[in-house]
Amino acid sequence: MLRATLLDRQARRESSARTYARTLPVAPAKAAGAVVTGVDGRTYLDCLSGAGTLALGHNHPEVVAALQSTLGSGALLHSLDMITPQKDTFSTELLHRLPGDLRDDARLHFCSPAGTDAVEAALKLARQTTGRRGVVAFTGAYHGMTLGAASVSGPEGMRAGGPADSQAVTRLPYPYGYRCPFGVGAEQAGVLSARLLEHLITDPSSGVDKPAAVILEVVQGEGGVVEGPDAWLREVRRITAAHGVLLIIDEVQTGIGRTGHFWACERAGVTPDVLVTSKAVGGGLPLALIAYRADLDTWQPGAHTGTFRGNTLAMVAGEITLRTVAEQQLTERAEKLGERLRQGLRELAAEYPVFGEVRGRGLMIGVELVDPDGAPDRLGSLPPHPALAKALRAACLDHGLILELGGRDDSVLRLLPPLILSDIEADSVLARIADALRDTEHAA
Repeated sequence: MLRATLLDRQARRESSARTYARTLPVAPAKAAGAVVTGVDGRTYLDCLSGAGTLALGHNHPEVVAALQSTLGSGALLHSLDMITPQKDTFSTELLHRLPGDLRDDARLHFCSPAGTDAVEAALKLARQTTGRRGVVAFTGAYHGMTLGAASVSGPEGMRAGGPADSQAVTRLPYPYGYRCPFGVGAEQAGVLSARLLEHLITDPSSGVDKPAAVILEVVQGEGGVVEGPDAWLREVRRITAAHGVLLIIDEVQTGIGRTGHFWACERAGVTPDVLVTSKAVGGGLPLALIAYRADLDTWQPGAHTGTFRGNTLAMVAGEITLRTVAEQQLTERAEKLGERLRQGLRELAAEYPVFGEVRGRGLMIGVELVDPDGAPDRLGSLPPHPALAKALRAACLDHGLILELGGRDDSVLRLLPPLILSDIEADSVLARIADALRDTEHAA
């Protein structure tokens, strides 16, 4: 009864733009690890974990203890961009964990709480530093909802034909293997996509001015858990470096161990000029920042500012998260457990042809839902099945499993469990998906 009352009251009070509240009608009361308990006493396994924010799960004991200690210490909870002992400790830990050369030579800029503002900062920095306006982005991308971030994102609904479409953005095909824009598969698509990038930059008649930056996700999250090939990423890095174009890598969802590496770009041995991070970097609390090469630090004081950059509690939680992920080897854990989950899902795919493709890295997993009776494309890929995806998400919730959709037509089932998910919980996730599949099959 309380759950229904809360949901009804929320529907009357909050905007129509709310999303998770519509698709996941749960009223959470408490949580621990990967388990969420609703106000009605019902428990759920959480394979959304704050859209990838909760690397250590809900209410990790060490994080909670540190937050309680900070709250009782008299420390500033809000410090603008002034230095505090907590900020210094966090910065030291983060700099130590950055990829490649950034680890030895980086500047940090703390942004307002959301990842979208860090994307805005990265774009602004690239334009300020290079004196150029254009940006190259990729189809299927999701970088945030503010004007600049939306302009470099893919979904039409984010831009809605408004001011975001007026930005100087050139889009290139992302090497999406299952729904390949070139019809040749991911590896060859990566070759062609990179070749097209270099052609646009070097051909004086391409109609595209030399850009300030290229922005990309190594694994597209909201885009449907689509991973770019390592060779493609290395080639993009070579091209951007050769032609004085900054490479911005958005690690908002992929960072802090999610993909089986501390940063997704590390598997290909690529270091960006600007790294964007948020979500897990704040240990579950709001925090967003960019890390970039020191020689790019051409900003004047106040060039990119914001009131809520000095979130002491987020830095406390973030430092513990960064350290715990590294010291407890949770990146390796994510790789091993992710493969276990993908293997289980592939076994289900052998029984249920509606699973068109199981993919992902680490504990960032996607299952493309397809219509097995539909006409395949030239690569044999079947058309998406958004109605089934929605039904399966609802059936999973009925079986006590929280997960979400993404990708084209919201037809990709997405799993983003916390990195501390146990083997027993992983097996339970697979069992609940199997039960949900049987329910949707019988209901069809």
